[in-house]
Amino acid sequence: MSTFRHAIETRDMDAVDALLAENVVFRSPVAFSPYPGKAITSAILRAVSEVFEDFVYVREIADPEGGHALIFEAKVDGLAITGCDFLTYDDDGKIVDFMVMVRPLRAAEALAREMGARFEAIQAQALSYLERRQQ
Repeated sequence: MSTFRHAIETRDMDAVDALLAENVVFRSPVAFSPYPGKAITSAILRAVSEVFEDFVYVREIADPEGGHALIFEAKVDGLAITGCDFLTYDDDGKIVDFMVMVRPLRAAEALAREMGARFEAIQAQALSYLERRQQ
């Protein structure tokens, strides 16, 4: 079991943060443009951990090159959703690329609505993180 998987399954978001590289890029299943940086990625992951209900990883596939694919099941607004987190690590074991894919469409649309409703708070949390790091 990967360290990231364990951190997510135990809802230890500080441990998740520690696994993200400063230059991580988050590729959302519901947004066209990627989100660069640890601050926004961390804020997105914290918000999505609140949106997903009954989240569980059901399979983990390790790439010999050091990447992982973590397949999950959850509910969003009562709709069953299946997805996959694709993680790419740097030489220090930090996540530098985090891509998520989800299905089916209705659940993906529910996820987009729920995350969209929180996006202002997500941006504020990311800004707060950046301001704390500059002090």
